[in-house]
Amino acid sequence: MAKRKIVWSNNAKKRLYGILEFYIERNKSKSYSIKLYKLLNKEVKLILKYPDLGLKTSEESVRGLIIDTYIIYYEVTDDKIIIHTIWDCRQDPDSKIIK
Repeated sequence: MAKRKIVWSNNAKKRLYGILEFYIERNKSKSYSIKLYKLLNKEVKLILKYPDLGLKTSEESVRGLIIDTYIIYYEVTDDKIIIHTIWDCRQDPDSKIIK
């Protein structure tokens, strides 16, 4: 089996950058955003080693990895791990779209 790689969807990238920009603007500093980015990347890399690490979701092939107050929704295929979105658990759950 070929080694899997992580692929961030456009939606996931947009949400991640939005979260990081929010904290840069709110804190008037990049330091928290840098720490958060490193934490999220470290945890996402664990999915490469342990693809079933996340919890099963209502979407059949999608799992959710809980990191602090965020959930990263991802799907495992033969050659890649697709990050569909990142969700801040403090948001309205009715507005959540995974795929």
